[in-house]
Amino acid sequence: MRYFLDTEFNGFCGDLISIALVPEEKGRAAFYAAVECTNPTQWVVEHVIPVLDIEPVPRDRVSDLFADYLGDDPEPVLVADWPEDISHAARLLVIGPGLMKPVRNIRFLLVDAELVSSGETSAVPHNALEDAVRLRADVLAYEERRAI
Repeated sequence: MRYFLDTEFNGFCGDLISIALVPEEKGRAAFYAAVECTNPTQWVVEHVIPVLDIEPVPRDRVSDLFADYLGDDPEPVLVADWPEDISHAARLLVIGPGLMKPVRNIRFLLVDAELVSSGETSAVPHNALEDAVRLRADVLAYEERRAI
Protein backbone atom coordinates (compact mmCIF):
# COMPACT_ATOMS: atom_id res chain seq x y z
CA MET A 1 0.00 0.00 0.00
CA ARG A 2 1.06 3.60 -0.49
CA TYR A 3 1.45 5.90 2.48
CA PHE A 4 1.76 9.64 2.04
CA LEU A 5 4.64 10.95 4.12
CA ASP A 6 5.43 14.30 5.64
CA THR A 7 7.87 15.40 8.31
CA GLU A 8 8.76 18.54 10.16
CA PHE A 9 12.35 19.11 11.21
CA ASN A 10 14.43 21.64 13.11
CA GLY A 11 15.81 23.90 10.39
CA PHE A 12 17.74 23.01 7.25
CA CYS A 13 18.90 19.37 7.55
CA GLY A 14 17.85 19.51 11.20
CA ASP A 15 16.63 16.84 13.56
CA LEU A 16 13.21 15.26 13.12
CA ILE A 17 10.37 16.92 15.02
CA SER A 18 7.30 15.10 13.70
CA ILE A 19 6.39 12.49 11.12
CA ALA A 20 3.10 11.38 9.58
CA LEU A 21 1.98 8.63 7.23
CA VAL A 22 -1.48 8.78 5.70
CA PRO A 23 -2.52 5.55 4.00
CA GLU A 24 -3.93 5.66 0.49
CA GLU A 25 -6.91 3.58 1.58
CA LYS A 26 -9.50 5.75 3.28
CA GLY A 27 -10.69 4.56 6.65
CA ARG A 28 -7.30 3.18 7.70
CA ALA A 29 -5.62 4.87 10.63
CA ALA A 30 -2.83 7.31 9.96
CA PHE A 31 0.48 7.37 11.80
CA TYR A 32 1.52 10.56 13.54
CA ALA A 33 4.22 11.06 16.14
CA ALA A 34 6.48 13.81 17.43
CA VAL A 35 10.01 13.66 18.78
CA GLU A 36 11.24 15.75 21.65
CA CYS A 37 12.94 18.84 20.15
CA THR A 38 15.70 20.53 22.08
CA ASN A 39 16.92 23.93 20.94
CA PRO A 40 14.30 24.56 18.25
CA THR A 41 15.01 27.32 15.76
CA GLN A 42 12.94 30.48 16.11
CA TRP A 43 10.98 29.59 12.96
CA VAL A 44 10.12 26.17 14.43
CA VAL A 45 9.08 27.80 17.73
CA GLU A 46 6.71 30.09 15.83
CA HIS A 47 5.36 27.77 13.11
CA VAL A 48 5.76 24.09 14.04
CA ILE A 49 5.64 23.63 17.81
CA PRO A 50 2.30 25.49 18.21
CA VAL A 51 0.55 23.18 15.71
CA LEU A 52 2.02 19.82 16.75
CA ASP A 53 -1.21 18.83 18.53
CA ILE A 54 0.54 15.80 20.01
CA GLU A 55 2.90 15.19 22.92
CA PRO A 56 6.50 14.55 21.83
CA VAL A 57 8.13 11.30 22.93
CA PRO A 58 11.72 10.03 22.80
CA ARG A 59 13.08 9.25 19.33
CA ASP A 60 13.56 5.53 20.05
CA ARG A 61 9.85 5.30 20.95
CA VAL A 62 8.88 6.99 17.66
CA SER A 63 11.17 4.53 15.85
CA ASP A 64 9.38 1.59 17.51
CA LEU A 65 5.92 2.99 16.73
CA PHE A 66 6.89 3.76 13.12
CA ALA A 67 8.21 0.25 12.50
CA ASP A 68 5.19 -1.33 14.20
CA TYR A 69 2.83 0.73 12.03
CA LEU A 70 4.51 -0.49 8.84
CA GLY A 71 5.15 -4.00 10.14
CA ASP A 72 2.02 -5.66 8.75
CA ASP A 73 2.51 -4.34 5.23
CA PRO A 74 4.78 -6.65 3.19
CA GLU A 75 5.63 -3.94 0.62
CA PRO A 76 4.97 -0.42 1.90
CA VAL A 77 5.55 2.50 -0.48
CA LEU A 78 6.15 5.88 1.16
CA VAL A 79 5.31 8.82 -1.09
CA ALA A 80 6.87 12.20 -0.32
CA ASP A 81 7.29 15.54 -2.03
CA TRP A 82 10.59 16.46 -0.37
CA PRO A 83 13.83 14.42 -0.12
CA GLU A 84 14.37 15.23 3.55
CA ASP A 85 11.04 13.57 4.41
CA ILE A 86 12.36 10.33 2.95
CA SER A 87 15.67 10.74 4.76
CA HIS A 88 14.00 11.16 8.14
CA ALA A 89 11.70 8.17 7.57
CA ALA A 90 14.60 5.95 6.52
CA ARG A 91 16.70 7.05 9.50
CA LEU A 92 13.92 6.04 11.89
CA LEU A 93 14.47 2.47 10.75
CA VAL A 94 18.17 2.53 11.73
CA ILE A 95 18.63 1.39 15.33
CA GLY A 96 22.37 0.93 15.54
CA PRO A 97 25.51 0.15 13.55
CA GLY A 98 24.43 -2.41 10.96
CA LEU A 99 21.02 -2.78 12.63
CA MET A 100 17.58 -1.77 11.42
CA LYS A 101 13.96 -2.33 12.30
CA PRO A 102 12.47 -5.40 10.57
CA VAL A 103 10.67 -3.42 7.87
CA ARG A 104 11.63 -4.99 4.55
CA ASN A 105 10.75 -4.32 0.93
CA ILE A 106 10.03 -0.71 1.72
CA ARG A 107 10.11 1.67 -1.24
CA PHE A 108 10.22 5.42 -1.34
CA LEU A 109 8.71 7.54 -4.09
CA LEU A 110 9.57 11.21 -4.49
CA VAL A 111 6.92 13.15 -6.42
CA ASP A 112 7.24 16.59 -7.92
CA ALA A 113 5.26 18.78 -5.53
CA GLU A 114 4.68 21.44 -8.18
CA LEU A 115 3.33 18.86 -10.60
CA VAL A 116 0.83 17.22 -8.26
CA SER A 117 -0.08 20.16 -6.03
CA SER A 118 -3.54 21.63 -6.17
CA GLY A 119 -2.07 24.92 -5.04
CA GLU A 120 -3.94 24.67 -1.77
CA THR A 121 -2.17 24.44 1.55
CA SER A 122 -3.03 21.90 4.19
CA ALA A 123 -5.69 22.62 6.78
CA VAL A 124 -2.91 23.26 9.33
CA PRO A 125 0.34 24.21 7.57
CA HIS A 126 3.52 22.79 9.15
CA ASN A 127 1.61 20.04 10.94
CA ALA A 128 3.03 16.84 9.44
CA LEU A 129 -0.28 14.97 9.67
CA GLU A 130 -2.29 17.69 7.93
CA ASP A 131 0.45 18.16 5.32
CA ALA A 132 0.43 14.40 4.60
CA VAL A 133 -3.37 14.49 4.23
CA ARG A 134 -2.96 17.33 1.70
CA LEU A 135 -0.23 15.42 -0.17
CA ARG A 136 -2.51 12.38 -0.41
CA ALA A 137 -5.36 14.50 -1.79
CA ASP A 138 -3.07 16.23 -4.29
CA VAL A 139 -1.46 13.03 -5.60
CA LEU A 140 -4.76 11.16 -5.92
CA ALA A 141 -6.39 14.14 -7.69
CA TYR A 142 -3.41 14.38 -10.05
CA GLU A 143 -3.64 10.67 -10.86
CA GLU A 144 -7.38 11.01 -11.49
CA ARG A 145 -6.81 13.93 -13.87
CA ARG A 146 -4.19 11.92 -15.77
CA ALA A 147 -6.54 8.95 -16.10
CA ILE A 148 -9.16 11.00 -17.94
